[in-house]
Amino acid sequence: MHRRDFLKASSAGFGLLLLPAFGRAIAAEDLVGGIDVALKKRLADTALDTAKAGGASYCDVRIGRYLRQFITTREDKVENVVNTESTGVGIRVLADGAWGFAATNQLGTDAVAEATRQALAIAKANSGTITQPVQLAPTRGVGEVSWTTPIQRNAMEVPIKDKVELLMSANAAATAAGASFVASRMFQVNEQKYFASTDGSYIDQDIHRIWTPFTVTAIDKASGKFRSRDGLSSPMGMGYEFLDPKPQHRFELPGGVVMYSDSYDIVADAAAAARDAKAKLKAPSVKPGKYDLVLDPSNLFLTIHESVGHPLELDRVLGYEANYAGTSFATLDKWRSGDYRYGSDKVTFVADRTQPHSLGAIGFDDEGVAAKRWNLVEDGVLVNYQATRDQAHIINEEHSHGCSYADSWSSVQFQRMPNVSLAAGKSELSPAQMIKDIDDGIYIFGRGSYSIDQQRYNAQFGGQLFYEIKDGQVTNMIEDVAYQIRTPEFWNACSATCDQRDYRLGGSFFDGKGQPSQVSAVSHGSSTTRFDGINVINTARNLG
Repeated sequence: MHRRDFLKASSAGFGLLLLPAFGRAIAAEDLVGGIDVALKKRLADTALDTAKAGGASYCDVRIGRYLRQFITTREDKVENVVNTESTGVGIRVLADGAWGFAATNQLGTDAVAEATRQALAIAKANSGTITQPVQLAPTRGVGEVSWTTPIQRNAMEVPIKDKVELLMSANAAATAAGASFVASRMFQVNEQKYFASTDGSYIDQDIHRIWTPFTVTAIDKASGKFRSRDGLSSPMGMGYEFLDPKPQHRFELPGGVVMYSDSYDIVADAAAAARDAKAKLKAPSVKPGKYDLVLDPSNLFLTIHESVGHPLELDRVLGYEANYAGTSFATLDKWRSGDYRYGSDKVTFVADRTQPHSLGAIGFDDEGVAAKRWNLVEDGVLVNYQATRDQAHIINEEHSHGCSYADSWSSVQFQRMPNVSLAAGKSELSPAQMIKDIDDGIYIFGRGSYSIDQQRYNAQFGGQLFYEIKDGQVTNMIEDVAYQIRTPEFWNACSATCDQRDYRLGGSFFDGKGQPSQVSAVSHGSSTTRFDGINVINTARNLG
C-alpha cells in the first residue's frame, strides 16, 4: 500500500474507535526504545531512601513505560491507528502496619521524593483505621536482574503499513469468500517495568503481547437475517512472529474446522470465517436438552476463566471484591476440608506464570516475587488459591504465589489472576478418538456470549461454531447453542481430556477487576475436553 492510499483509506475512520485511554498519543517511531536503567535505579533509590528515612518498614517502587498500538479496520478502510505512551513512577510504602500509595509522572528525584512522602502520610493516616497490621510474606531480594518476553520480532518495530496490509488482506479474503461486512483489529502492548524494593531487588522487565481479533458478518438480503463469526485466534505473549504462520501450528479438526497454536494465519481464518458465517445462515437451530459436549480450547478457556480462575482468587473468596466483582462459592471451609471435589479425577487446574507464549508469563510479579507454578485443583480436589504477599498467611503459605499486578505505574498493585489452565490428559487421546465414543453430542468452538452469577456458581456459555455429533461422527452445523452449568457439577461431569498434542492457549486481553477498574491479560490452556449430560438451551427460542 502506498502512503497516499493509506492516508486516503484511513482518513474516513480516524477517531471513531472507543478504547480505554492508556496515556498520551505519540508517533509510531517513538514506540521503540526505553528509559535508561541508570536513571531508573537512581529514582528507585530516591524513593527507597526517602521511605526508610520517613519510618517505613517496607517500600517498593515501580517505574513504568507502557506502550500500546491499536489498529482498527473495516472492509477496505482503516478506521483508526492509536499509539500511546504512559510513563511514571508509583511508590507503595508500609508504615505503622498500613499501606500508602502515591505516584508521579515526573521522572526527577525531587518529584519522586515528594510522592514517597505523600505515600508515607497516607499510610500513617490509614494506620488509625486498620483492625490488624499488614502481614507480608518474606521475599528474598534478587539484586539487579532482568527478564524479557522471548520474542523474535518486536511488533512495535514493524511498520504500520505492513500491519495495515495484513489486516486489509484478511478483510479482502473474507469479502472474496462472501462476507457482507468485516472488521479487523490489531492490539500490541509493551510494558517496560522496573521494580525495586527495600528487600534488595532491582528488577527490569520488558513484556510483550499481541492480538488480532476480527468479526465477519454475512447477510441474507432476502430475509434480512445475518450471522457472524469471530476470529479463532488467541491473544498471545509473543512478538510479531505470531503472525508468520507455520504449518506445525495449524490444527485441522473433525468437522473441518482449522485452529492455530503458536502462530496464526489471519488471512486463511478470515476466509474460513466468511464461509462459516454464510453456512450459519442455513444451519438448523439446536433442539434443547441434555448433550455430551466436546469443547475445543478456543471455547473452554472462557469457562475456565469465569468458573475457575475468578472464584479461586483469594481476595474474592475473602469478600474484598464483593462490591464490584462479586464473591466466590469456593469458600475457605471447602478448602480446609481437604476433600472438596471441584471436579472429576480427570480435572487438574494449574496456575502458572512461567508458561511460554502465555499472556501472563513474567519473570517477577509487581511485588518482586519470582514467577512460579502451582496446582489449584488436583485430581478434582480443591487444594489452593491465588495469593499475594499480604494474603499468603491466610492460607498457611510461607511465600506469595506471585499474583500481584498493576496495569499502570499510577495504579496500586493488587491480586490478579495468573494463567490458569486445565492439565492435558495423561493417556493418548485425540479429538477424533474422543468423538468416536459419543452417540449424541455437540462440538463447540470459539468464544461466545456468557452470563455468570456473583459467586461464580451458575453460568451460561455460548460459542462461535457448533456441530452435531451423532453415533461417533461430526455431522451438521447447528445454531443458537448455549450450555448451562453449575460450576462443581460441570467440572465433575468431565469424563475425558485429550493429550498434550492437542493442548492450546486461549485468553483474555482485557480482563477487568478492581475499583478503580484495572485491566490485565491472562491465558488459559487446555486440550479438547468432554463433558457428559450437560444442559443445552436454544438461545433463539421465544417463550412468549
